[in-house]
Amino acid sequence: MKTFKTIMLIGVLSLALYSFTSLAQEEWKVPAKYKTMNNPTDPKVDLNIGKSLYSKHCKSCHGKEGFGDGPKADEQEGDLGDFSSEEFQAQTDGEIFYKSTFGRDDMPDYRKKMPDDEDRWLIVNYIRTLKE
Repeated sequence: MKTFKTIMLIGVLSLALYSFTSLAQEEWKVPAKYKTMNNPTDPKVDLNIGKSLYSKHCKSCHGKEGFGDGPKADEQEGDLGDFSSEEFQAQTDGEIFYKSTFGRDDMPDYRKKMPDDEDRWLIVNYIRTLKE
């Protein structure tokens, strides 16, 4: 009887732990070729275009300052991130480009909405200005 209770306890704890960890957002895996990809645009040029594109396509979820507090943020299930954080800014331009291009979960794929790669690179440049 004691063995049965122990097995049941382990089973319940395992199920609880599994349920808790499945709620956490899975790490975003970026292919190596994107991690090392160089941004082909000059961050000092066309920054206003990047800001305008960010306002049109990103601000509603990610917020004006990139804190993840836009008007549509509460409708999203995943973590929208904080573009001003050290952790976010530590990513390469290629990683940010990949995530903003292909999306996942609530983050849409922008290849059709914004088919010009240069536009997404200009948004990456603008996002870099949001650091703390």
